[in-house]
Amino acid sequence: MGAPPILTTEERRAALKAAVAARKVRAAFKEEIKIGKKSWKDAFKAEDESIKKMRVRELIESLPGVGEVRAKSILEKAGISPTRRVGGVGRSQYEKLLELMKAN
Repeated sequence: MGAPPILTTEERRAALKAAVAARKVRAAFKEEIKIGKKSWKDAFKAEDESIKKMRVRELIESLPGVGEVRAKSILEKAGISPTRRVGGVGRSQYEKLLELMKAN
């Protein structure tokens, strides 16, 4: 990776506001999954870039009864890297994840 971009104070403030807003969107989405208002599959249909940039591990861990260890096991079986983001999951990986989640 190269050096980070040089930003003006205004650009830095705008970037920080955007980052905070994105984190709030992801946190709200995960909370809706946790309480059963949304399905984890909704993340893969989402148009919002904030959701697409969420790590799949975080998404799986937001499910009731799934912690770090179980999420890691599911991702390994699905062939998905723990750092993979929702928007970067391929069709076969998604199908494998879908199959594993039905079994659990």
